[in-house]
Amino acid sequence: MRSDVVSCFAQSYHEARSKFLAAAGARALAVQSHVHPLRGRDGEELAMDVARAGAVDAQAVLVLSSACHGVEGFCGSGAQVAMLDDDALHAQATAAGVALLYVHGLNPYGFSWWRRTTHENVDLNRNFHDFSKPLPRNAGYDEIAPLLVPETWPADRATVEGLERFVATRGFKAFQAAVSGGQYDHPQGLFFGGREPTWSHRTIRQVLREHARRCRRLGWIDFHTGLGPNGHGERIFACRDDADALERARAWWGSQVTSIYDGSSSSALLTGMMWMAAYDECPQAEFTGIALEYGTVPTHEVIDAMRADQWLELHPHAGAAQRVAIKRRMRDAFYTDTDDWKSAIVDQALDATRQAVTGLAAG
Repeated sequence: MRSDVVSCFAQSYHEARSKFLAAAGARALAVQSHVHPLRGRDGEELAMDVARAGAVDAQAVLVLSSACHGVEGFCGSGAQVAMLDDDALHAQATAAGVALLYVHGLNPYGFSWWRRTTHENVDLNRNFHDFSKPLPRNAGYDEIAPLLVPETWPADRATVEGLERFVATRGFKAFQAAVSGGQYDHPQGLFFGGREPTWSHRTIRQVLREHARRCRRLGWIDFHTGLGPNGHGERIFACRDDADALERARAWWGSQVTSIYDGSSSSALLTGMMWMAAYDECPQAEFTGIALEYGTVPTHEVIDAMRADQWLELHPHAGAAQRVAIKRRMRDAFYTDTDDWKSAIVDQALDATRQAVTGLAAG
């Protein structure tokens, strides 16, 4: 790996995509670009780009994905570029017979526009449901929906006091669960899971069908930001609530792997998670995955940044200065633009990826 890992990171989606394509090209990997129907903030093409390092019939495949939550892609893309540039990692994977499947820009629209959501205002990691069946209800969100995205921003005193009362009465964990667990009744709200599959949803299923239907073992590391201490990568179990899979994940990545199912994770219990698609599209494979969740700023600051950004989305004629401030705050909530943070991200990403290769090879 080059010593200057900081150069793997970018300041825009266009720059991040260019670095990813260049890194894949330097490793002589073909890239499949699934082009998004819309353009980016700077008029650029948007795409979910896929590069595979390894045999098409490899019995073990490791998915490495970024930007499920758009703006969080600044972190994941930098980690992917660093991994593509790491000769030792690729030599290890080749020797182990593990194919590395890089999926860059799961949600390229959100990445480019510094949004967490897709262009449909959907949280991609709440969008994986059987939409022919009734969708989950989130009574907690229903109760505070008008307070989360108010008519004015900054929020007025009555709105602030309403949320403070909810937290004081129920506790912050209950507040976090109500806000972030996923909701399906407020299309213009936060953490909206949608009422049909998004473009990104359909596209990642296509990628899994093409690249992971021949393997016997499937691993997945999905890069996220916004929860936990700054620079720390929490390894969150990303499978069904299955004791055998959790045991396998902890054998690969260590006893520090947390779970939303037992309350050990900093994340709330979620609905409609993206990696559930692995069970549908790759039923032949034993699946083991984590979300590698890097901390940035305190959780309440992340939520407030998202509230402001959603208010801005609903008020496109806001003044230029307010728009710039809200968008900058949004990016900073999910991307700590310092050399130390970036180095920590790459170190932990490489460590987790090497561990996954070892685990897949031993399967």
